[in-house]
Amino acid sequence: MAISLCFSPLTSTPKHHPRIPLYKPINPIITLTRPKIVNPNLKTIKCIPENSQNLAAVPAKPRWENWLSIAASLFPVYVTAGGVVACLKPSTFSWFVNSGPTSYSLALWFIMLAMGLTLEIKELLNLFLQRPLSILFGCAAQYTIMPALGMILSKILGLPPSISVGLILLACCPGGTASNVVTLIAQGDVPLSIVMTACTTIAAVLLTPSLTKFLAGTYVPVDAIKLSISTLQVVVAPILLGSYMQHKFPKAVKSFTPFAPLLAVIATSLVSSSIFSENVGRLRSSLVGMSFSSDLPLLSRAQNVLASEFGLIVVSVASLHFAGFFVG
Repeated sequence: MAISLCFSPLTSTPKHHPRIPLYKPINPIITLTRPKIVNPNLKTIKCIPENSQNLAAVPAKPRWENWLSIAASLFPVYVTAGGVVACLKPSTFSWFVNSGPTSYSLALWFIMLAMGLTLEIKELLNLFLQRPLSILFGCAAQYTIMPALGMILSKILGLPPSISVGLILLACCPGGTASNVVTLIAQGDVPLSIVMTACTTIAAVLLTPSLTKFLAGTYVPVDAIKLSISTLQVVVAPILLGSYMQHKFPKAVKSFTPFAPLLAVIATSLVSSSIFSENVGRLRSSLVGMSFSSDLPLLSRAQNVLASEFGLIVVSVASLHFAGFFVG
């Protein structure tokens, strides 16, 4: 028995395997084309998102409010004009001076009330809670930078002991109402300025006598009770009253607010001019005491004025305030 085997070549048709992509696009790419505007007279309208609250248009101020702001910014002009009038005719402010010190207290009270109408009580409270370091830094700067400047200027200018003690005492005094008015005019941080004025005034009970004794060697006593009562009456009470009126009568306060800076500036100028008119007699006696020779040139006359006691006081006080504003 024979077995025959037949081998045939194995042939297979090639198979094409599908390619698997490494990534799959999530969304198909759609090319956007800008439609052509057929009508050239059509205007483009910009849409604002529905939830965008910060894009609300701020209404412009009326023209009369802008004029009031410009008038309030002329604070140096008012003080200079009042000083000239007080020097030429001191009796112009006699009605205000003769009513003192009540007139001065009422004027300062009105100034702080005008600023209190622009504030809210929660702004002052939030200032203590959220920015205590700012208050601490401002008070520390008041009682470190200014006294140091006063002592340095008294050494540089070679002031006599009497004037030197007065300059250092002035540098160790707390901030006053005028700084709050200037902050209000400059649209600065009025709550911080007011809180610093109150804190530095209360701290003056201990710091002003101590610093004057340490830097000038002269102890200047300060009545703590009277100073505290004066601070409450002139600074704290009108601010709280103005804030309460703003909360209770918002419409009436809103109509008065644009006039507040200008009225505060006028009241401050009146107080400054009245104080200056009280001291015009001393100023004139100092000027009369200086001898001027007609043979000396103008430059020599100016040097004689600056070398006199009056000139030293003017130069030292002006330099102290200029340095304080520059550092501030």
